[in-house]
Amino acid sequence: MPQKVMAAACAAGVALSLLAMPVARAQEALKWAHVYETTEPYHTWALWAAEQIADRTAGRYAIDVFPASSLGKEVDINEGLTLGTVDIIYTGNTFAARTYGPIGLASGAFVFRDFDHWQTYAASDLFKELAEGYKAASGHQVVSITYYGERHVTSNTPINAPEDMAGLKIRVPNAPLYLMFPRAVGANPTPIAFAEVYLALQQGVVDAQENPLPTILAKKFYEVQNTINLTGHITESLLTIVGGPLWDRLSAEDQAIFATVLTEAATNTTGDIRAAELRLAEEFESEHGTTVNVVDRGPFIEAVRPAHFGPDATWTEEQYNRLQALE
Repeated sequence: MPQKVMAAACAAGVALSLLAMPVARAQEALKWAHVYETTEPYHTWALWAAEQIADRTAGRYAIDVFPASSLGKEVDINEGLTLGTVDIIYTGNTFAARTYGPIGLASGAFVFRDFDHWQTYAASDLFKELAEGYKAASGHQVVSITYYGERHVTSNTPINAPEDMAGLKIRVPNAPLYLMFPRAVGANPTPIAFAEVYLALQQGVVDAQENPLPTILAKKFYEVQNTINLTGHITESLLTIVGGPLWDRLSAEDQAIFATVLTEAATNTTGDIRAAELRLAEEFESEHGTTVNVVDRGPFIEAVRPAHFGPDATWTEEQYNRLQALE
């Protein structure tokens, strides 16, 4: 066979063999954004989930986790899901409620009796239906729910009754539903971004703020507020949401992997937060000299109850009643 013909045959053979070889899928880089500190379980388990997704998808996805509002405030990262600038977020129910009101039910003041009631809700058909409603409205996929803790009011004077909050300038997150509790007790709610709260308290821009014990510790609010009033007015949780642009291009197999891993991370975070919550009241007094004020929640509950069907409520009466009926 002539040399040129042999060379051409060899080249053709190599080309055919290359076509027959499986093509390796390029790794896709993803962004997971949240507003919490690197010391908090939310971030620790997000890093774990990122590693697990990489392992379980044979390295097809590399997730970078951006903590502490480094990709924007909570409003910004919610908008980023739609814009495609972020792929996964932690966010509060109240921020998701900007798009689909009923999902904000889980952040209503005094709508849960206790942690067990919240856990029942997290595993309920009601939560699944609200998550589906959010997806229909936004295009984004709620894959898990994580316990955030009972929100308590910190201040520099004890709060024992609703009257003690009259005129109190209290920082709340920048979402409408957080206005329900302070308005019901006559306080003056002031939305301020999470990353700016410490300075606002230190400079006297606001008189008080409200957050769970683990968050009060992580953000060191005890340094600028000497009293934690155990109002427990909201049993709070976070949603882990995968943006529609990402979710819709995942295969069914990869959707299952993401959902499984992110649910495992939520379960583990919930365990850590609940354990911290149960021990921290004593630690605040013994290690930080903070006054932990045990509050009779009854009068606060009575003050807020009419608001459950007032202008700040984003849910239907049927949805509210289903939540209350959960055992």
